[in-house]
Amino acid sequence: MRDLSDLESWRFHTHPFGPGDETGGPFLVASKIDRAPLMVIASTGKGWDHVSISRQNRCPNWTEMEQIKRMFFRDNETAMQLHVPPAQHRSLHPYCLHLWRPNDGREIPMPPAEFVAPEVCDGR
Repeated sequence: MRDLSDLESWRFHTHPFGPGDETGGPFLVASKIDRAPLMVIASTGKGWDHVSISRQNRCPNWTEMEQIKRMFFRDNETAMQLHVPPAQHRSLHPYCLHLWRPNDGREIPMPPAEFVAPEVCDGR
């Protein structure tokens, strides 16, 4: 994860969790879709970087999740969303999604790129 002091202009200083530090804390970021606030809480601990992203009235969409991923993680870092079995679901907010990245040297396994798209595909 990035040094979060680089994101100081988005830090939410009056959040009940407190302002945090270079490794975590709450942030308010304007959605690039509609400028509505995205509540972001970042943390690092027990081998994981974690970012939760929520909106007041709906879940963040792909564009917003990608916006936050690019802000909070370095370009060479892979982050993931997990879809756990229903028995393992936990939620403090109905419209919150999470990004995770192991930070203890473990790599996230990746499927072969050709399973996603042929090499000649340029995304257009």
